[in-house]
Amino acid sequence: MKIIAVGKNYAAHAMEFDGTGEKPASPMIFMKPDSSILKNGKHFYLPDWLGRIDYECEIVVRINKLGRSIPARFAHRYYDAITVGIDFTARDLQRQLIAQGAPWELSKGFDCSAVLGEFRPVEGYDLSNLDFSLTINDETVQSGNSSQMLFSVDEIIEYVSRFCTLKTGDLIFTGTPAGVGPVKIGDHLRGYFGDEKVLDFRVR
Repeated sequence: MKIIAVGKNYAAHAMEFDGTGEKPASPMIFMKPDSSILKNGKHFYLPDWLGRIDYECEIVVRINKLGRSIPARFAHRYYDAITVGIDFTARDLQRQLIAQGAPWELSKGFDCSAVLGEFRPVEGYDLSNLDFSLTINDETVQSGNSSQMLFSVDEIIEYVSRFCTLKTGDLIFTGTPAGVGPVKIGDHLRGYFGDEKVLDFRVR
């Protein structure tokens, strides 16, 4: 399986990242290895040798069948479950690599950097208008709605499937809203769809 992720898919986050909030011609895509997965409830052990580690709360979509060159109008047939996830980012390393003009996937793909909540059947949610949020130590630090995505889930699937075949079990991290920031040892992170908790873990 593979993990596909979208960068700067919310205008407000793009503004806080580099000051550009306009919709680009196509989604910004990067990958994470399967070794980056951390399942719900497992502790995240802070890799302090990487410097600052930022949380990025996102809606995650699970692919449920094989497909390539999928038109957006049919994309909803290719995923069956969603959850809230965290795309952890080694921010110092990312900035260093960007300054060098180098690929920055190492800052995104380190072990346990893709935290997954409990998946829910997609039929129970309106993915075009879905509230989600993240709390740290009971304080809301991020909140967003899927309607704010620059590229919808179906548009992302259409674009990505032109380049690589989607397979059952593949995951798509769909981008983060504004409010990203660093974690520290002892933090307790919880992710929600509306008032429904689907993600719960601690930083050690």
